[in-house]
Amino acid sequence: MTTQITRDACDFIQSSRFEALPAEAIRIGRRCVLDGLALFAAGSDEESIAILIEDARDTGGKPDALLLGGGDVKVPAAIAARVLGTAGHAHDWDDTQVSRDPAHIYGLLTHPTIPPLAAALVIGQKLGGVSGRDFLTAFLTGVEVESKISEWMLPDHYKRGLHSSGTVGTFGACAAAAKLMGLEGPKLAHAFGIAASMAAGIRTNFGTMTKPLHVGRAAENGVTAAILASRGFTADPEALDGRWGFTMVQGGGVTEAKLTQGFGKVWSIVDPGVSIKPYPSGIVTHQALDAMLKLVTENDVDPAAVERVDFHAGSNILNPIRYPIAANHLQAKFSMAALLSMIVLHRRAGRREFTDAFVQSAEMSDMQHRIVTHLDPAIEAMGTDIIRSRIEMTLKDGRKLTATADERYRGGPDNPMSDDDLKAKVVACTDGVLDAERREALYAAAFGLEDLPDATVLARLIQP
Repeated sequence: MTTQITRDACDFIQSSRFEALPAEAIRIGRRCVLDGLALFAAGSDEESIAILIEDARDTGGKPDALLLGGGDVKVPAAIAARVLGTAGHAHDWDDTQVSRDPAHIYGLLTHPTIPPLAAALVIGQKLGGVSGRDFLTAFLTGVEVESKISEWMLPDHYKRGLHSSGTVGTFGACAAAAKLMGLEGPKLAHAFGIAASMAAGIRTNFGTMTKPLHVGRAAENGVTAAILASRGFTADPEALDGRWGFTMVQGGGVTEAKLTQGFGKVWSIVDPGVSIKPYPSGIVTHQALDAMLKLVTENDVDPAAVERVDFHAGSNILNPIRYPIAANHLQAKFSMAALLSMIVLHRRAGRREFTDAFVQSAEMSDMQHRIVTHLDPAIEAMGTDIIRSRIEMTLKDGRKLTATADERYRGGPDNPMSDDDLKAKVVACTDGVLDAERREALYAAAFGLEDLPDATVLARLIQP
């Protein structure tokens, strides 16, 4: 198949202007920026980020951008992007790209916001004086490029074990960085060629510190690609296309009919949209978490009264959510036993539950061992384009309680969070990291982003 995805992406990046952005893309974009900024702050106190901060301090270098969690310390843009990107995905709480394609496994495309947001934040500081309008334009451009490439590639990319947020996220970061830097023509094409050789991430590392590092490296590598190309570093100018191009090598090609969608004709952030997550775990688990929350609250279930929980789902949940019993808080994000146990025990699953101390506690161990997952043939036969599951709870007095997950899950485009809901999430993300005054400033800056004379103020607002 002959494609010109690289050329079309470059044309789109060069031509994108704030004045031409759809109003709905701007509205959703502001919300995604606020969500992402809160997640940068939330991730700053994770052990994995402390390691990256220490490494960045030891590495040193040109003071381009603030080091998250480093006070007034500044480091080279690419290193700052690595720390930001990893922090933004550390809790697996960042937004998820939506697809309406039944061939895709729902929710397993890319987390579109963090790589381009991290790239825009560090390049904005490196350049200085970047307006809110230019910042938002670069961010939305990066999200659009990342999302379309992810949507167009065959589902084999993810099914083979590649992590889209690490691979395709690299192009989102590259696009955002290149847009702010004003790259055009051959230099812009070469930036994509460099990025294509850097794009990486494999799913075997889910449930470890390295999973969020995939997103950190996507941000870092996208920024590096743009900077190197600006200096004259060369690469294949059609690296997304052809027999040895990224889409063929990593995904087995693209769905040809989808290429007519083009970049920016209908913005992916608007249609099919994005999911802003209410829980810090894989999007495919959220429907079941809400179903369990409804079941235990409406029936006022005492955890001590639970004899057994049987969770029925398809492979689109049970394959990626792969830990039967979680041994730590990172594995808990990919364990239905752990996630459902949190809801039964605390009626919530947030930052306070995702700690090793809680996940490894006696009450969690006991409850996890009462939960059994089942690959349900009837659910599996209905396909993987929508997340479906069913919960059957048996109480010690013999009663049975059942709940079926709502396909119109909370946070998705069909049932989105309100702005007040999003603010409540920001509070949950930043509790103990940012004070109330700083959060109010963050709301004002994000919701009024296009009016900021200098968007780099955002980097200071998220410093813990």
